[in-house]
Amino acid sequence: MNREAIIFEALTSAFSPSVLEIENESHMHSGTCSETHYKVLLVSPMFEGKSRIDRQRAVNDVLKEEFNKGLHALTQKVLTPAEFEVQKDALNFISPECRGGSKRLPK
Repeated sequence: MNREAIIFEALTSAFSPSVLEIENESHMHSGTCSETHYKVLLVSPMFEGKSRIDRQRAVNDVLKEEFNKGLHALTQKVLTPAEFEVQKDALNFISPECRGGSKRLPK
């Protein structure tokens, strides 16, 4: 099973999302591995009453084993269903530029 499928199953099991979109962005970064950088839009009622940081920590905890196996970056947008309804038409969800991993800094 590829990493995207593993992420999908883990997040679906943990959060029962109403929306789950996963995008492999590995091709946008240096290096040869094709499963290191992902972007996730996750909408779940389980995020009600939780801060953005607590939501992202919960996602990272669920995917801890994948980070240990080579997942390098995960850009997250984690919303409640109500937040998603308000923001869905104006979501500007762009991942930051990778500054680590196999990139070399100029000397």
